[in-house]
Amino acid sequence: MSSSSLCVGSVASVATSSRRDVFAARRKDSFRRLSSVARSRKLERTRRIMSPARAAADDASSVDYGDEIFFLKDAPLKDLIPAGPWSVIDGGVCAPAGFKAAAFKAGLRASGTRADCALIVADEPAVSAGCFTQNVVAAAPVLYSRKAVAGKNTARAVLINAGQANAATGALGMEDTLESARNVASVLGLDDLNDVLIESTGVIGKRIKMPELMRAVPLLAANLSSSAAAAAAAATAICTTDLARKQVAVSVPLPDGRVVKVGGMGKGSGMIHPNMATMLGVVTCDAPVEVDAWRAMTKRACQNSYNQISVDGDTSTNDTVIALSSGAAGGDIIEAGSECAVALEAALTAVHVAIAKSIAWDGEGATVLLECNVCGALSESDARTIARSVVCSSLAKSAVFGRDPNWGRLAAAAGYSGVDFDQENLQISLGPHLLMDKGQPLEFDEAAASAYLSQKGDEHGTVRVDVSVGDGDGTGSAWGCDLSYDYVKINAEYTT
Repeated sequence: MSSSSLCVGSVASVATSSRRDVFAARRKDSFRRLSSVARSRKLERTRRIMSPARAAADDASSVDYGDEIFFLKDAPLKDLIPAGPWSVIDGGVCAPAGFKAAAFKAGLRASGTRADCALIVADEPAVSAGCFTQNVVAAAPVLYSRKAVAGKNTARAVLINAGQANAATGALGMEDTLESARNVASVLGLDDLNDVLIESTGVIGKRIKMPELMRAVPLLAANLSSSAAAAAAAATAICTTDLARKQVAVSVPLPDGRVVKVGGMGKGSGMIHPNMATMLGVVTCDAPVEVDAWRAMTKRACQNSYNQISVDGDTSTNDTVIALSSGAAGGDIIEAGSECAVALEAALTAVHVAIAKSIAWDGEGATVLLECNVCGALSESDARTIARSVVCSSLAKSAVFGRDPNWGRLAAAAGYSGVDFDQENLQISLGPHLLMDKGQPLEFDEAAASAYLSQKGDEHGTVRVDVSVGDGDGTGSAWGCDLSYDYVKINAEYTT
């Protein structure tokens, strides 16, 4: 072999080797780039699926509870709460120790810029109670939460969305509720699905916008806070046609020297005629209380508050109130029948009554809160029934809106309530004006009575109707509002 051929062969060998090295380097670089992309995609999937709260943390850092999307004027609950040994404090559902709240704008509403979902979380398992609608067309979240409360004595979280009621949505609506609960449980690291309760409000027949809500869940978890601002934002986010947010908290001394707190928030403005509990509400407490005692006092509190209000006579498919007590205040567990239980129930009822009254005060198109107080009945149940009949009367409500002191409509409503009483014992007052006594009409200043109604309407105040039906021990109250032109307009155009 010639030296030249050797040289050529050597050069060719070197050239081939160089080309192989280049190709190898290119393949290695290509594999490296592909591997990097694959790792990035895998990390992103893991980031989204395995730890959504951590994945959302960067995006969530900009949430500011002072932003206008979390603002709505406050209903006057401080003026509406019954008097008692408690003190009204700030903080809403976050006032009691052991609770945090969050709110977010997920894009669930058909229009508007307001936040539309909220999350309330207990730091540790909290004793739970729930009251739910008795409408047979109950929404999926009602069916789910009712079963969850019945299946466990405690809960950790309540997820609430506004925009879609998820009622009359069949099996797919229930799956949406279950997916929501699973997502919240996953984000919070909870093993038991029954630890998560769900409330929904909005248009009946509409399923929840699940992609939007599921994206919001980790953002809610990442922004949980025990601040008053977070509680107020949550109270805003759950509202629909409400013109004011509804929240209140009280500090109450117990007979044994302890001081505990009760906080709550609610929503509701239309489709208000409950037969169970409330429109939507969450109440928190930090007293250590035995579960059966807590559930019994919650049921009684709801009976004397939300079940005594009406705006339009329509019972919602979604009515729900959830009450959680963390026990973070410490001390002995409060048992049924004890002095501490009596004191706690009084404060709990006051919070529920304040929220219930604020819902009637904020009734769609309302200009006044209508309060009817009944005494002299044979039982408290009879008194409550008569009072509710009066505030539910469309004729009476229309007269109040027209500033017409037409007391005959009040008498008629008491009479058809279904409660038997002697009409010769009937007494009716409108504010300071006595209109009827011992079954007999009285002369009264109609202009002054009309001016009373006008004054209350101008200040969006409370029109008080007092009814006595005898000399029994039964007393009861109910709350409603006047029936205005705007109510028809609001509900005629609700989905359009």
